[in-house]
Amino acid sequence: MIEIINLSRSFGDNKVLQNLNLTVNSGEVMVIIGRSGCGKSVLLKHIIGLLKPDFGQIIIEGEDVTKMEDKELDQLRLSFGMLFQGAALFDSMTVCENVGFALKEHTDMPEYQIREKVARALELVGLKGIESLMPVELSGGMKKRVGLARAICNNPKIVLYDEPTTGVDPIMADAINELIIDLNHKLKVTSIVVTHDMVSAYKIADRIAMLYNGKIVEVGPVDDIRNTEDPLVRQFITGASKGPITEN
Repeated sequence: MIEIINLSRSFGDNKVLQNLNLTVNSGEVMVIIGRSGCGKSVLLKHIIGLLKPDFGQIIIEGEDVTKMEDKELDQLRLSFGMLFQGAALFDSMTVCENVGFALKEHTDMPEYQIREKVARALELVGLKGIESLMPVELSGGMKKRVGLARAICNNPKIVLYDEPTTGVDPIMADAINELIIDLNHKLKVTSIVVTHDMVSAYKIADRIAMLYNGKIVEVGPVDDIRNTEDPLVRQFITGASKGPITEN
């Protein structure tokens, strides 16, 4: 589904991505772990075409995203859904308007069909019948789920999750993890999740990749990562304060 080849991007003197290589298989949940500020969200923005690399390629279903013009990117993005770290709801819009936003802006779909799709997406995330509520009336966990409903409303092929369990309590975090697993099975999508929450990573992932110093240093199934002998990966997954990461 997605092949990332020698992807590199710097911001001034800060080399965020350095010859990064990663393949994401169709239908899998790929979890990308790494410390805060290591470039996980930057990688997502490159995959969806919001950022252009200094060099390298991102091949999605045979098409190179890095060479696409704006119109092609707009069309590509209709096949994506994205759950932002803070849900990123529009405060002045109802839940219905938020969830159906992309369909209203980028398609000619009639209003009644948009409302039907919104209702279905909300039901899938366990929030049936809240279309008329405003974001201010929602709890943090509900905002996350509304953001997820918006991400799946246009029946995407690929869903990107940016720190989906950040800012919610452990019970709600587990509910969100269950939703990600459930939606992946029901909708047959390919999912990429960036997180530093290892409880979440172990629960939802088919494979886990660790990003460090701009590169993927290890990638593999959950059990391989859990039992890794790589000192960098082991320090991160165990949360040890001492090790090669903090010594650099």
